[in-house]
Amino acid sequence: MKTERFAFWMLTSILNICNSSVFTSSKTQCLQNDNSSGNLNKKVLIAIVTIFMATSVSAQNDAMTPYYELDQLPKLIDIMPAPPSFDSPEFANDVVRYSWGKQQRQDPDRVALAIADAEWNDHAKLFLQWKDAFGLEITPINTPQIWKLMETSLATTDPMRKETKAYYKRQRPFERFNDSMPSHEEDELRGEGSYPSGHSLRGWGISLLLAQIAPERADEIFSRGWDYCNSRVIVGAHWQSDVDASRTAASIGFCALQGSEEFITQMKKAQQEYKEKTGQSTGVKAVIVEHPASRVYRLDGSMAMESTRGIVIENNKKIVKN
Repeated sequence: MKTERFAFWMLTSILNICNSSVFTSSKTQCLQNDNSSGNLNKKVLIAIVTIFMATSVSAQNDAMTPYYELDQLPKLIDIMPAPPSFDSPEFANDVVRYSWGKQQRQDPDRVALAIADAEWNDHAKLFLQWKDAFGLEITPINTPQIWKLMETSLATTDPMRKETKAYYKRQRPFERFNDSMPSHEEDELRGEGSYPSGHSLRGWGISLLLAQIAPERADEIFSRGWDYCNSRVIVGAHWQSDVDASRTAASIGFCALQGSEEFITQMKKAQQEYKEKTGQSTGVKAVIVEHPASRVYRLDGSMAMESTRGIVIENNKKIVKN
């Protein structure tokens, strides 16, 4: 779909150029070059059609194929207990946690983070929530192997929640208390089952995957994942028991992925890409520093500016400056 949108944008752009002064700078020039301009425009249109057809085919070929079909994965509805009933001690804790979430909304920074964590469709924005914890921004261009791993893994495990949600049809907190949501998801979520939390299943799954790629950053990654899941309580989308169950569900899905040879192969590619992007595979043993007084220098020992981007040595530590 993204490829097709790009092709449509290209089509529009080229047509705009064709209608611009580049092709019609003056009436005299148009009359003099009528035949050549006509031939040029025909060639441009042929090129447009070719590009559009090629990109459409590419979009179809690039359709995401999950590592497992849904019926090959563990069935959460057979594994997980039913959500707490409204007269249970567990639900009393859900209500306490709902009140906690409402209190968290008084913190502008925390509620802003919870609203950002509500993103579902734009995966670039979704993965951006782990940029600081992971140490890299995950994009199709910057980290294609990691991106492919994450996208395919989510395509595999995301659907695991649907059957259980549809079966229990648990009422969401904002519905039960007739409350508004700071993330403004009411129309989208109303009537959809609350148990388990799809965002939390995905968020904890992302954390598990990133920690497998970069185990040395596991503390930061899981801390971010924990807060991400709790954001669903803060905005009133889910009960705490929904979130807790989803962390377990994500772990079940993550374990299932380990049995796929395709997943393991792609994980190794992602791990290698991470090492390359963070300078862990440069093989640097020692360099002669040309400017010892410099605080920042390149891997070859030459002086670098504060604005230098890429892998550098700063304060005797190898870092990546974006």
